[in-house]
Amino acid sequence: MTVRLIVALDYADARSALALADALGSACDFYKVGSELFTAAGPELVRTLIERGSDVFLDLKFHDIPKTMSGAARSAAALGVRLLTVHASAGREGIRAAVDGAGEGAGEGEGERCGVLAVSVLTSMDGATVGSVWGRSQIVVRDEVLRLADLAAESGAHGLVCAGTEAAAVHARHGALRLLVPAIRPTGTATHDQSRVVTPREAVDAGASYLVVGRAVTEAGDPVGAFESILQEIGTKN
Repeated sequence: MTVRLIVALDYADARSALALADALGSACDFYKVGSELFTAAGPELVRTLIERGSDVFLDLKFHDIPKTMSGAARSAAALGVRLLTVHASAGREGIRAAVDGAGEGAGEGEGERCGVLAVSVLTSMDGATVGSVWGRSQIVVRDEVLRLADLAAESGAHGLVCAGTEAAAVHARHGALRLLVPAIRPTGTATHDQSRVVTPREAVDAGASYLVVGRAVTEAGDPVGAFESILQEIGTKN
């Protein structure tokens, strides 16, 4: 199975994001555009990256009524993005609406599909935090992630976003779901604001199809070297 390494363009403006993409050059061909950058730079930045030959993971985590999620996914897919996130907690109807909308927006040609990924439990959250959000005193994060993975699978999602600490359990239960693991931290780097982190190799061994790396590359003195070091660790070519 091919593993794709995605660099998170977590910047507040298009100039900074494109400068990093220029620095990486041909080494990287898959970028994440999240809420901060998309709010600042909009669809034009996404189009620019795609025109340069890169794939785009649009990480906007839609969570709304089904009709709105369908329309939002349709518009996102029409931009040409390869991956799009919605919150699994939007439920079966919301996820299914996004999957259908993305299919309509992307078209039917080979390779034109936009994969909808359902977000399970954010990697910045631990059991106590999730419990406070859901109003439950006892939360086992692994069980919550598996429950949301069930929703994603039943709703036709392309895959699930989960921490590497739960990826193996999800992969064992839902082998058809493509797993995207964020909060990747190469050995010896800081965890920053993340609670449940793994190394690139651990994520791949757990069944991940997509890895998202941010500051380990974007804040490195040699971004290309840092990126290629991660590729070497996971034993793949991007």
